[in-house]
Amino acid sequence: MSNFGHGLLERVKAAKPFFAVIFLQFGLAGMDILSKAALNQGMSNYVLVVYRHVAATAVVAPFALILDKKIRPKMTLPIFIKIMLLGLLEPVIDQNLYFMGMRYTTATFAAAMCNILPALTFVMAWILRLEKVKLKCIRSQSKVFGTAATVAGAMIMTLVKGPLLDLFWTRGTTSHEQQTGGAVSLQSSIKGAVMITVGCFCWACFMILQSITLKTYPAELSLSAWICLMGTLEGTALALVMERGNSAVWAIKWDTKLLAACYSGVFCSGLAYYIQGVVMKYRGPVFVTAFSPLSMVIVAVMSSFILREQLYLGRLLGAAVIIVGLYMVVWGKSKDYKSETPTIEEQVASTKQAQAKENPNLQAITIASSGE
Repeated sequence: MSNFGHGLLERVKAAKPFFAVIFLQFGLAGMDILSKAALNQGMSNYVLVVYRHVAATAVVAPFALILDKKIRPKMTLPIFIKIMLLGLLEPVIDQNLYFMGMRYTTATFAAAMCNILPALTFVMAWILRLEKVKLKCIRSQSKVFGTAATVAGAMIMTLVKGPLLDLFWTRGTTSHEQQTGGAVSLQSSIKGAVMITVGCFCWACFMILQSITLKTYPAELSLSAWICLMGTLEGTALALVMERGNSAVWAIKWDTKLLAACYSGVFCSGLAYYIQGVVMKYRGPVFVTAFSPLSMVIVAVMSSFILREQLYLGRLLGAAVIIVGLYMVVWGKSKDYKSETPTIEEQVASTKQAQAKENPNLQAITIASSGE
């Protein structure tokens, strides 16, 4: 293979994690809209979580059984306990609190509140030493300031309105506030904010624990299937308790409720857990969550073009700050990745040392070659 072809292959390989997490944010942006529509039609958030993970398990489990057959490690009690905790943290606690918070507020508000996730994950990874931070090092400073900038940009998009941008494709449309006849009450906003904040904390814990679990159970697809299955069982137990005596909530038809459950289950649970696992195995949980504020930018742009929603200067400035913050985090993480990735010479030397330990007869050859 030519140097050009080899270089192009390396660039494509290096870009895969970025394409994966950006694809993930597009999927999450669509989930917010569909889920809010289903909740507005009276669907129980507990039932939505259960059906979501039923769909995810049905899609992911067959692929995990076949594709991970040779690499799936033996199940042990410590691993199973971690999987049970993973199924409780994100599929049950986080998602139910998130949907309850969304019910009290709006989809946009809920998506905005979730932008505290990168900061929470960064601090937890720093405390647990999963993320290397040296404040005197420029790449660590870039990660810290970049994470803060993404959160700040999300808050600007949420709190700062600014003047209306007169775009030709949105002329003649009415704003969301004019259509709904007012904003959400302060009491509802506070309730929703508290629920979503607690949910985001559980989500950050889920990210950290998934990263730790993958070190002893390095089968991303199988782990995703297990999480979806445990989320289904634990979510069903919670739904039966919370919705006892109300069997009508389990009824589902060919409507938005079914679409929300299937879409969020396949793309935002099964596929998302797998993508997160693959990416964080090499880049860490901070890299995955750093792209979370991007979903707000995607929603704002798509709403402007597709739904002809009016765009304000505050949202545009917030989106710009988010993009700058993302660049700083990605730059810092790329420098960490390069420093942690061994060179070809180091890999060859490490292989020789391992072979020498296994076969004492090779020690003399190894020492002689290193002496040369």
